[in-house]
Amino acid sequence: MKIKKNNIYFPYYKEVEKARSILKNIIYNTPLQKNSFLSEKYKANILLKREDLQIIRSYKIRGAYNKIKSLSKKELTNGLVCASAGNHAQGVAYSCNLLKSHVKIYMPNTTPKQKVERVKMFGKEYVEIILRGDTYDSVSYDAIKDCQQNNKIFIHPFDDKKIIEGQATIGLEILEQSNNIKIDYIFIPIGGGGLASGIGSQFQEQSPKTKIIGVEPLGAPSMSSSLKRGQIIELNNIDRFIDGASVKKVGKLTFDICQQVLYELKLVHEGKVCTTMLELYNLDAIIAEPAGAMSIAALDFYSDQIKGKTIVCILSGGNNDITRTEEIRERSLLYEGKKHYFIVNFPQRSGSLKEFVNNILGKKDDIVYFEYYKKTSKEEGPAVIGVELYDKNDFSKLIKRMKTYKVHYQYLNKNLDLFRVLV
Repeated sequence: MKIKKNNIYFPYYKEVEKARSILKNIIYNTPLQKNSFLSEKYKANILLKREDLQIIRSYKIRGAYNKIKSLSKKELTNGLVCASAGNHAQGVAYSCNLLKSHVKIYMPNTTPKQKVERVKMFGKEYVEIILRGDTYDSVSYDAIKDCQQNNKIFIHPFDDKKIIEGQATIGLEILEQSNNIKIDYIFIPIGGGGLASGIGSQFQEQSPKTKIIGVEPLGAPSMSSSLKRGQIIELNNIDRFIDGASVKKVGKLTFDICQQVLYELKLVHEGKVCTTMLELYNLDAIIAEPAGAMSIAALDFYSDQIKGKTIVCILSGGNNDITRTEEIRERSLLYEGKKHYFIVNFPQRSGSLKEFVNNILGKKDDIVYFEYYKKTSKEEGPAVIGVELYDKNDFSKLIKRMKTYKVHYQYLNKNLDLFRVLV
């Protein structure tokens, strides 16, 4: 895909090099590391750009500092406002602390506590946090209204030239760190599109044969939906689990640029991302947040195309709240087909549960959830049961045994409304 220079803003090398000069003493030049496990798994040279090792454990500091540093003394004195689900807020807070400028940060109530605490830590006395709403989009409206009423500057998380130029410095680093090795594919997570716009533009300018693959959450396909329609659309509902990459509406600048630099855009299921997060931790001791693992999660869908190639994945952040671990494992098991929930109607007599365990479960299967209340006036009593399989391929055998022994059951995994109420 060639860049169509159709009068849209585009972050060229000169502007990005200027941003890198501004960031020189502020950020880490994060490593581009070969990952042995992934390279062997996909029979390719898989390199991870470790932005999870950045000073705020996310690439967002690059754009935030570059933008705030470009403001006048008067603008800094008036004060700044931003809206963020976490990582952009940390970058803004850290930058404002360095530049001694006060900032009001609007964050959704659903933001993990760990991210809220880190914003306070980085911003110190220069940050005021306001928690409200459930999504980035809802708090963004309040933040912009605050700016308009109080003559403050809004620091946008992605749809801003200086933000995009700051994120684009990652592209310059990768191209230098690759030691002139041809990079065949680069996988980039997409939320609002600032990271993909920045890195993608640098590769189109300096390495045009590299295929830029954007990776977006299945439950928040704002960029892919807009690209399909050829115009920006706002989604009514999104899955907020991948909080660092879940927005209802992408930016005007980022849409225009991504439209030209992306070779392809892949939607990845949240459960697949969770599986990838667990693998990164268990095999490489890498703590990735959901948005940070998205690019690596997409590799399975390109296993044939990337064989024998050199691949770069942007590991964009590592701000994962440990309290989410159980949910991450649950989503992973459900996606992998290893965890299944049922409503089972047990005969209300002694030994019925024992018969279920002995006759229905495989030798290595396990009951991991059980909720039952005995009602003596009924012949049967419903129980909600969660079964974790040792091998996902054993599910059909489990169902066959339930039918053979005439177990009355209702499968919950595909009944989302009932599943959310009962589990």
